[in-house]
Amino acid sequence: MLEIGQKAPDFALPGVDGQTHRLSDLLRDHRAVAVIFSCNHCPYVRAWEGRMVDLQRVYGARDVALVAINPNDAERYPDDSFDAMKQRAQDEGFNFRYLHDESQEIARAYGAERTPHVYLLDSDGILRFRGAIDDNYEDPDAVQHTYLRDALDAVLAGDSPAVETTPAVGCTIKWRA
Repeated sequence: MLEIGQKAPDFALPGVDGQTHRLSDLLRDHRAVAVIFSCNHCPYVRAWEGRMVDLQRVYGARDVALVAINPNDAERYPDDSFDAMKQRAQDEGFNFRYLHDESQEIARAYGAERTPHVYLLDSDGILRFRGAIDDNYEDPDAVQHTYLRDALDAVLAGDSPAVETTPAVGCTIKWRA
């Protein structure tokens, strides 16, 4: 698993917008990049999607890119196919990049285990936070710890996050056999 302080592996993945997105380009153009391993069918991801949209809206204005990457095996989980990803992004009004890791190589390189699983990178591509978006997927109004927001604020201020890792909460990644 990618550890705090390590440089994140680069990637070039297709997005639902028809473009190929490279981490190196995102890092060059942003002060921080939040990579979130995600998917369509997981109820945890679905519960956090609105907050992901809000995070991109708020932090996009502060030169942050949120990037969701779906590594799930679409043969066994057709709801996670690339076409289904395009539809989900449209239906839910995703304002962030939604990429497909069909080979699952990027998820493996990062050590992602769940959806969602957050990896916050500074502008040098160094991992500064890894874990959950916040502490309550079920009820946004009951959140007491906004892990990703707090980590973003710290990184943007040039500081280390007070909390650098949390357990990722969600569905396991659906690996190919």
